[in-house]
Amino acid sequence: MQPINIPLSKKKIVLLILGSILFVVAGIWMFVFQADNQTRFNPLLVKIVGIAAVIFFGITGAVGIQKLFDTQMGLIIDQNGITDNSSGVSVGFIDWADVKVLRTNQVMSTKFILIEVADPEKYISKATNFKARLLRQNLNMYGTPLCIASNTLDFSFNDLEGLLHKAFNNFKAKNIDAN
Repeated sequence: MQPINIPLSKKKIVLLILGSILFVVAGIWMFVFQADNQTRFNPLLVKIVGIAAVIFFGITGAVGIQKLFDTQMGLIIDQNGITDNSSGVSVGFIDWADVKVLRTNQVMSTKFILIEVADPEKYISKATNFKARLLRQNLNMYGTPLCIASNTLDFSFNDLEGLLHKAFNNFKAKNIDAN
């Protein structure tokens, strides 16, 4: 199998950064102007939501800016596995030999591929503290720390899903034939 290189989509990344900026501004507006000037919700709750929006979308915006200037491929698929550089929680190389199952999940309008591996800790231990916490949250919520979305890739989700399943099935077929 020839390696398949999927680049990062600078257009999608710019849109994600702009969305993050918009939510940071909305969070600041909630905290500064709305919290004490409305009567529907507890002002402390509105301030907490505003701060959470600034923190979360500030981080996603910062990761987006980092990805905007990233010159590496977003995803590389070959006979050995997947090299993932598509997001802020990417772990790099994922060996096909470690993969048990590929499955698709969706949260709101975002679809992503969950990659179940035999030893999730192998991949979590590669990450720094903050990234490891996020991977552990993925493990608790989805049963695996590894997931790939096409949000930052110059590739459609359906094509990505088909390509990953085909490459994984090819790997499994070769290993069955070799045994």
